[in-house]
Amino acid sequence: MEKFITTTNLTRLAEELAANHRVLAPVATGCTVTFRRFQPGMTLDLHSRMAAVSAKAGTFPQTETLFLVKRDTTEKKPELIETLPQGKNVVIGGRPCDARGKLMFDPVYGTEKIKDLYFLQRRENTIFITLACDRPETTCFCHSVGSGPADPTGSDILLTLVGDGYVARAMTPAGEDILKLSLFTEAGDKGKEADAKNAKAREMMGQPHDYSSAPATILARFDDMDFWQAQAAKCISCGACTYMCPTCYCFNITDDDLGLNSQRIRTWDNCMSHTFTLEGSGHNPRSTKAHRLKNRVGHKFSYYPDLHQGVMACCGCGRCIKQCPVGIDIRQIVKAAQEYSE
Repeated sequence: MEKFITTTNLTRLAEELAANHRVLAPVATGCTVTFRRFQPGMTLDLHSRMAAVSAKAGTFPQTETLFLVKRDTTEKKPELIETLPQGKNVVIGGRPCDARGKLMFDPVYGTEKIKDLYFLQRRENTIFITLACDRPETTCFCHSVGSGPADPTGSDILLTLVGDGYVARAMTPAGEDILKLSLFTEAGDKGKEADAKNAKAREMMGQPHDYSSAPATILARFDDMDFWQAQAAKCISCGACTYMCPTCYCFNITDDDLGLNSQRIRTWDNCMSHTFTLEGSGHNPRSTKAHRLKNRVGHKFSYYPDLHQGVMACCGCGRCIKQCPVGIDIRQIVKAAQEYSE
């Protein structure tokens, strides 16, 4: 199904959906665009620049309470209250890399043996209305990891900017239901304009890099700490690369004691932090930033694809490159491993 919606009506759509959904949308905050809970009166910022942080929080929040424990002053057994996600969510204005990013979680949190009910419930109840990229940035490389600036994978609706609005294409039944709303009109010939614009955006990205040898070549460098120390020389272990990433799924769990009550909280974790693998004994198998960078790059371009039919655990959004304060480029690290010779 294909329809058209004006820029004004897209904001109205966000307002209508916000009445019955938790809507996340890109909003300018100072000089940065971030995904925030959308409320009527807010202004969507879809085109000034890609949001600094991905839309991952739509299905995997940065912080969430897993359960509560309530006690009273008697000897009565404490009450355990699970806090599974409630309600429905909509992510508006994420990019194809954001929608595709959540798919990397499925083979990890949705297997026969392991089912993360918190993620799966949000995954089931979240609609992605995604915006195709018309001006790929120099840090973008989605086309090199099996995607593209108008990739519909993972989206329920794909929007393409044409004139004073957007051609909207439904990719799922949930998307089709939204396109039936009166805010949408017939697309007519605008669909052909959208196709041409998407093709031009893809052409602007140039030839993709071939990462097919990356799993083997990175593994071949596993014990070469001189190589990894050279790659990590500039790293300051701030962790921005992991917090911005749509595909990083590691988390930490802490218990917060509130007196008679307490709660168990899950938060995003950062594999570039020295405490990430710190054991209770004080031993740390990844004691240096070179070891930690090796794990991060190796997981995305070697270990994960080896386990999951060659799929890279990277959607090529380039946020880790753009937001790195010292200019580390994961593309160059992988290429260096591929081109390395004894």
